[in-house]
Amino acid sequence: MSIGQEVKNFMSQRVKVIFSVLLICCSLRGFSQASAATAKDEQKTIYLFSGLGADSSLFRNLELPGYHKVYINWVPSSPDETITEYAARIKDQITVENPYIIGVSFGGIVAVEVSKLVNTKKMVLISSARTKDELSKFQFFFMRLGLYRLVPRFLLKRMNFLTYSYFGARTKMDKDALKELLQGTDIYFFRWALKSISHWENKQPPEHTIQVHGTADRVIASRLVHPDYRIKGGGHLMVFNRADTISKIIMHYFRE
Repeated sequence: MSIGQEVKNFMSQRVKVIFSVLLICCSLRGFSQASAATAKDEQKTIYLFSGLGADSSLFRNLELPGYHKVYINWVPSSPDETITEYAARIKDQITVENPYIIGVSFGGIVAVEVSKLVNTKKMVLISSARTKDELSKFQFFFMRLGLYRLVPRFLLKRMNFLTYSYFGARTKMDKDALKELLQGTDIYFFRWALKSISHWENKQPPEHTIQVHGTADRVIASRLVHPDYRIKGGGHLMVFNRADTISKIIMHYFRE
């Protein structure tokens, strides 16, 4: 074989090697991008509706690995606005399709109305109600008389044993958390919420929803609801102080 032919074969082999390396690099790059996109898709979004006027600190003990948590911000309400009308405004904070939703207390009631306007994958209601029939008619009666207007501002600022007992706050940690939550609540929003709840007319349980309730809940009486899970001794703050148990229930349901 001539020297020229050897050089030609050598160069041909070099070109093949370089071309193969380029193909491998491009494949790895594409695989890396696909993996990143897949990981992003796998991290599904949960929208969390906190209790009456409360912020996201209510959920700080929940462990929901693999999910991206977005906390719904309460916006100012109009005096004569219904929960349905309010939900139509607040739903704009939901920007992904088929989201997962968690609603606590009043936040759960608003979430029920939002779920009528947004295609929801799954929803969990904690210490809340599916329909108006799960709420106290006695409370409805007095709120419809306008007694919500008499709720004094200091009620949200000063804690006492009656407040702690009503919300099921027993430990110092629970009491500190309750104090933090109530002191951050706007009195005008609080009064509007009481009024709007008394006029809530929903009678249709939402689809793709489970309900978790405590047997010691006094805010939304346990005897009136028919939850999928009852937490023995759980009070109205159990999303905070029974977070381990509730996290397991949520993860099990979302992964079914």
